[in-house]
Amino acid sequence: MYKLKFLGKALDDLKKIDRAHQIIIKEKLLMLTENPQVLKNNIKKLKGTKGNYYRLRVGSYRVIFNKKEKQLIIVIVRIGHRKEVYFSLK
Repeated sequence: MYKLKFLGKALDDLKKIDRAHQIIIKEKLLMLTENPQVLKNNIKKLKGTKGNYYRLRVGSYRVIFNKKEKQLIIVIVRIGHRKEVYFSLK
């Protein structure tokens, strides 16, 4: 089982999202920590970024994260609408 770690900007992003979508995103993140294989169709590795980032699709929102396999930690980098979230990674 993985542990979640949020960067400061990701927590700010989550607070800006309306309450209904926050609940759905939190449920998906809990599923991600327990068994990432359940969400494998919604996870893709991001190309063209400097880091080793992945994205989790949750409706119109995207959760950008980095996975540290050895420590079993998932670091949430950004959370946002699909039209905006990728611009902050460049």
